[in-house]
Amino acid sequence: MTLENSRLTQHKLDLSDREFQLIASLIDNTFGIHLEKNKKSLVISRLRNLILKKGFLSFREYYDFIRADSTGIELLTLVDKISTNHSFFFREIEHFNLLKQIIPKLLRLPSVRSSGQLKFWSAGCAAGEEPYTLAMILSEMKDTVLKGVDVKILATDISRSVLEDAGRGRYALEKLRLVPKYYLTRYFEPAGEDTFVVKDSLKSMILFKSLNLMRDKYPFKGKFDLIFCRNVMIYFTGDTRETLVQKFITSLNRGGYLFIGHSETLGRNHPELNYIEPAVYRYG
Repeated sequence: MTLENSRLTQHKLDLSDREFQLIASLIDNTFGIHLEKNKKSLVISRLRNLILKKGFLSFREYYDFIRADSTGIELLTLVDKISTNHSFFFREIEHFNLLKQIIPKLLRLPSVRSSGQLKFWSAGCAAGEEPYTLAMILSEMKDTVLKGVDVKILATDISRSVLEDAGRGRYALEKLRLVPKYYLTRYFEPAGEDTFVVKDSLKSMILFKSLNLMRDKYPFKGKFDLIFCRNVMIYFTGDTRETLVQKFITSLNRGGYLFIGHSETLGRNHPELNYIEPAVYRYG
């Protein structure tokens, strides 16, 4: 370690209220993620090493550096560090049990009958646990209910690092604790001690893409029959949530479904979404 690097490492990096406000506003305005004042310690812990590694002596220097970066890469690095990407396989399993009942209804939709396609979107997919769970459920139906149906799954997240993890599909055994043994044997391969990797047959069902949910228009061709956006909107303010929900409605085929997290709610009287059960809504 050089003397300069040693000095940087030992440098006490404080985050002033003003610096926190600048960084929080930048993240909120760009990505819709709202950071309360009590998140100052989180910002410090997530960014400190990155800031010192880049040679900055203050959060303000780092903020100015991000604003001056015309490529947008540093902004993505910032949100990648700040984002909390916690998920696990078969999370809120009630949704996947309900999904099995919903599939026959989706197959009767005019959009599905005319296209022969059933399209799903996992918005905020983290390291892939949700879309891979969805893919396993749907794969089990390929020879029965979904025979002859072209199933497509889009999985998006703002974080580039978790998308890379999702694409690799490599998980420690402790991450797979809720995966039924049958699924573990059928859809995963051992890849070292207490490590498993998703089989290519399952990976091929999913397209992983980077996407900022706050962008004005989504780069999609066609619409989806079911959207999962679970435990993502808890980080957004009320106005941002409503804007996002409207974008989801625009992205759904009529008769399609929106699943949100059980810790989230849109109420029972949304003007365009019919309440089905907690955290599940139908469009039209």
